Amino acid sequence: MRDFHKAGRSEVLATGGMCATSHPLAAKVALDILQRGGNAMDAAIAGAVLLGICEPQMTGLGGDCFALYNRAGEQTVRALNGSGRAAAVANAQVLRDRGLTTVPLTSPDAVTIPGAVEAFCRLAKTEGRLGLETILQPAIHYAEAGVPVAPRVAFDWKNSATTLKGAARDHYLIDGKPLQTGQIFRAPGQAEALRRVAQYGPEAFYTGEIAEDMLAALSQLGGVQTARDFETTQSNETLPVGGDYGGIELVEHPPNGQGATAILLLNILKHFDLAAMDPRGAERVHIEAEASKLAYDARNRFIADPDYSTRMTHFLAPETAAGLAALIDPSRAMPAAGPLTETVHKDTVYITVVDRDRMAVSLIYSIYHGFGSGIASEKFGILLQNRGAGFNLEPGHPNELAGGKRPMHTIIPGMLRSNGRIMMPFGVMGGAYQPTGHARLVSNLTDFGLELQEAVDAPRAFSDGGILKLERGYSADIRQQLTEMGHTIQHSETPLGGAQAIRICETGVLEGASDPRKDGCALGY
Repeated sequence: MRDFHKAGRSEVLATGGMCATSHPLAAKVALDILQRGGNAMDAAIAGAVLLGICEPQMTGLGGDCFALYNRAGEQTVRALNGSGRAAAVANAQVLRDRGLTTVPLTSPDAVTIPGAVEAFCRLAKTEGRLGLETILQPAIHYAEAGVPVAPRVAFDWKNSATTLKGAARDHYLIDGKPLQTGQIFRAPGQAEALRRVAQYGPEAFYTGEIAEDMLAALSQLGGVQTARDFETTQSNETLPVGGDYGGIELVEHPPNGQGATAILLLNILKHFDLAAMDPRGAERVHIEAEASKLAYDARNRFIADPDYSTRMTHFLAPETAAGLAALIDPSRAMPAAGPLTETVHKDTVYITVVDRDRMAVSLIYSIYHGFGSGIASEKFGILLQNRGAGFNLEPGHPNELAGGKRPMHTIIPGMLRSNGRIMMPFGVMGGAYQPTGHARLVSNLTDFGLELQEAVDAPRAFSDGGILKLERGYSADIRQQLTEMGHTIQHSETPLGGAQAIRICETGVLEGASDPRKDGCALGY
């Protein structure tokens, strides 16, 4: 039990249904949908689309999504890949000929076709109950009426506003300035786009005036995307990947997402007695940091569009983890195993919903960097993601930029199972940090027996490109010990990640936790 003398929050308990996400309005809307007879998928889509209005620097209609879910009465975890592809004529050699070694973050070259809208429409049709008109209505309402900017959103808005250019500045700035806490953000163009999608389905987004508006914004800047690229956008069902840790199965979305990295990381950590360590001590931080360096180096080598990479069996094999674990010196930091292809603070929203029939949805939705590419369509104000920056330009690499290909994604929804029973949909936002965040949350629960909210609240560390980033929850003594081990320490100005989770207890009670690093909450009924 937590110390009630200290600041913090308790888990939220309920039995009828629950949502945990990063903004209270989205959590409330999800609950409203459940109480109107919708299921967890209806509620998750309604909340996720609204998050694009509440947190436009994080996500929106110009982004991608991944989802894990089960159907009522089933314990099978299903997966849907809602990530878009590079333009059909995209070519890494063209960028190399321009002298580039990476895909420019704020250029049309980084814009992949938005996949989320098609995925939401598909999931609403195949898994939902209420239909698009009902579940998109809350987002339409708030896009027109406006949403007060929340404190964490204002913090991120200020940090990312310089990305915005052209029409995006008109849609996402007021008098040329970032919105501040309490100011009202309205998106009437997105309201109209959503109204058309609600009435006509995904075709309204991927063809006609909305698609033409997005294409015009790209072509004005030299983009090679075509109407055909938009028209052919399609999500696909796929098979999750999983691994055991401490008797708990971690289930992740497969590549092109990076979820398998969390499984590899836990497989490496199995070779160390974390449970005997201080959960907030230097030894635990060190081992996790070293394991992360190795797991992320493997990720950078192998994770890509599954049509271009076939190494998952090797990636997840026990002997692979054993070989990597043997490289770790328990008392000394190694150099970074390889440059990480992302920095940590990429912008993403996550929502999880469990309904009365115990359908559970774990859904993550993103435009990648803050305000994505910074490119927005003029009429509808749809910000376009820069997920194509997840490609690399190395000739012959599985994740090399190519036409019609999906890039490696950082966003990963997660689920935990115990003895075959789905026990917890969860996610940890935070770009490249996410696999480490998943592994740390699982370790907090299994190795240290922390309560769910305590496991979410606990301070975080992340080894990123040769720098060990520490949140402020670590003492000066811990920082000094880590420095003496050879780590280069940096205090992270922005918190590391933002977790949301719902535990489905065997008693039938739902237990929700929401990260105080974000503005959100868990709500149940």
